[in-house]
Amino acid sequence: MNGVLVVDKPADFTSFDVVSVVRRLAGREKTGHTGTLDPMATGVLPVLLGKATRAASLLEDTSKEYRAEFALGYATDTQDSTGEVLARSGTRTTEAALLASLSLFRGNILQEPPMYSAVRKDGKRLYELARQGVTVEREKRPVTIERLECVRFDETAQTGILEVRCSKGTYIRTLCADIGQALGTFGVMTALRRTSACGFSLADAVPLEAVRALAETGQLEARVLPVDQLFLERPALRVSAAQAVRFRNGGCLGLERTALARQNPPDGLRVRVYSPEQVFLGLGIVDRGQDTLKILKLFV
Repeated sequence: MNGVLVVDKPADFTSFDVVSVVRRLAGREKTGHTGTLDPMATGVLPVLLGKATRAASLLEDTSKEYRAEFALGYATDTQDSTGEVLARSGTRTTEAALLASLSLFRGNILQEPPMYSAVRKDGKRLYELARQGVTVEREKRPVTIERLECVRFDETAQTGILEVRCSKGTYIRTLCADIGQALGTFGVMTALRRTSACGFSLADAVPLEAVRALAETGQLEARVLPVDQLFLERPALRVSAAQAVRFRNGGCLGLERTALARQNPPDGLRVRVYSPEQVFLGLGIVDRGQDTLKILKLFV
C-alpha cells in the first residue's frame, strides 16, 4: 500500500498517534505525515504510506489553511485554552479595531516560537524546558500569512473566528496571542481546525473512526490516493519508453529530447515524470547549465 491517506484528525490525538493507528491498520512499517497538528487541533493530516514517505522532505514549502477560534482578555502559558492562565486584562476591543489590526500580520512577518513547541534550543525541545518551568530567549522566524480574515467576532464575549492561509512553520496560537497584544490585551486560541494541507481539503479527508471501519472491511486501500497527488501543482512530462527506463535507473535526460525543449523551462523547474503508460516515476528538476532533466526523487 503506497500513497497518501488524508485523515481528518480528531481532537486529543497527537499526529504521531494518528500515524501509529494508520500504520497498524494499513500494515505498513514505513509511515509518516506531512505536518504536525497539536493534540487539541483537528482536520486535514495527510499520512504517507510506503514509497510516499520519500515525499516528506519535498513538501516543506506548501501552504496550509486553518479555521481558528480565539478569545481575547487572557493569556496562558501555551497560548491556547488548554494552558494555565497567566494573566487577565479588562481591556475590551471592538470589531473595527480587530479588523484594522489584522493588516499588521498579513504578508511576511517575524514570529517568535512559543515555549510549548518542538523547536530546539541548545539541543533540547522548547516544550521540555517549558515543562521544567524554564523560559529561554527564542529567535524570531520568518513566516508568511497569505490570507488572514476574521469571519466572526462577538464584542460582548470577546471571541471570534479567524480563517488563515499561511506558510509551514506558522503557529496559529502565537498569531492569536500577537493579535491580542496588538490590541492592548491578551489573546488565546480556543480551537483549531486545519481545512487544507498539501493541496488536500476536508473533502478528501477520512475520519479516523472511518479509517478503522474501512480497514476491517478491506476497503482502506481504495481511499489511499496516488503519490503524484502531492505534486499536482507541478507540470507533468510524459517521456518515451527508453527515457522511462533511463530515468528509473537514475539517469538524467537531455532536455532537447523531451517535450520541455519547446517550452524553454527555467532552471530549477520541478516536473512530474510519467512513463508512456502514465506510471508516475518521480520528480525531475531542470538543469539549464547542462541542458538536462535530473532526478529529484524517484517513487518507483
